[in-house]
Amino acid sequence: MKIIDGKKLRDVILGKVKKAVVLLPFQPVFCDVLMGEDPASVQYVQMKARTAESVGLKFHRANFPASIQTPELITELKKLNEVKNMCGVIVQLPLPEHLDRRQVLNAIAPELDVDCLGEITSEKFYRGDTSIGFPTALACLAILDSLNLDPKNKKIAVLGQGILVGKPVAALLKFRGLHPEIVTRETENKEKIIKEADIIISGMGQGKYIEGHMVKPGAVIIDAGTSEENGAIVGDADLESVKNIAGYITPTPGGVGPVTVAMLFKNVLKVAQTFR
Repeated sequence: MKIIDGKKLRDVILGKVKKAVVLLPFQPVFCDVLMGEDPASVQYVQMKARTAESVGLKFHRANFPASIQTPELITELKKLNEVKNMCGVIVQLPLPEHLDRRQVLNAIAPELDVDCLGEITSEKFYRGDTSIGFPTALACLAILDSLNLDPKNKKIAVLGQGILVGKPVAALLKFRGLHPEIVTRETENKEKIIKEADIIISGMGQGKYIEGHMVKPGAVIIDAGTSEENGAIVGDADLESVKNIAGYITPTPGGVGPVTVAMLFKNVLKVAQTFR
C-alpha cells in the first residue's frame, strides 16, 4: 500500500499558484473572517494567513468578537467585499450558534466566495461552472488525478452526501462523465458497494468506519472524513485495518486536509485572474 502524501501535493499546487501570482499586475488580497477566540479556529486562520503570504497574497485581518450579531457581521462582510484587490473572503466555521449561517455566508459577494458556501456560488457550481468549487471536493479530485489512474472503467463509491465533500465530489465526477455509486447511512448493501469499489472517496465523518474486510484488494481510498477519537483526529478509514489491502490511501491528518488548503488558494488565484 502507498500512503498518499497530501503535504507534498499541496506544495506542488501552491508552487504553481505562487508563480502565477507573481505574474499578476496587482497583489491579490485574501481574508478569513474570525469570530471569537476559539483556539482551533485561531490556529486555522493563522495557518491560512501564513500560507496566503507564502504564495504572494496579502492577508487582510478581520477579527470580530463572538458576541457580534448577524446584522452587524453582514455589514462588515459587505465592507470586506469592497476592499481594494480583494480576491477571496471566507468565514471561519463553525460560527457562534446565535449567528444565522445562511445569511452570513450569502453576504460574501459570489465572485469572492472561494469556499463556495453561498447559495449563488453553490448553485453555479452544480450547474457545471466549477471555476470556483468546494475546496475539499476539488482536493479529492486533485489527489485522484495525481495517481495517474484512468478512472473510466473503475467502480467509484462516494461515501456520504455532505455539503463539503460527498455531494460536490459526486457532482465533479459526474461532470467528467463518470458514474459514482452514492453510499449514505440509508443505502442498502453499502458494504457490498464499498467492497466492489476500485476507488472510494469518503466524507462520512464516521471514525474508522472502513475496515479491511470492506475493501477490495488494491483499492484507492481518498479519506476526507474527520472525527475525534480520544483527543485525536481520525479519518473514516481504519488505517491499520486496511493498510495491507488498499493500494493507495490518504492518511488523516496529512492527506486531504493540506490539499484542501491548496485548492482554496487556487480558487483565490482564479478570482484574481478573471475578476479584476
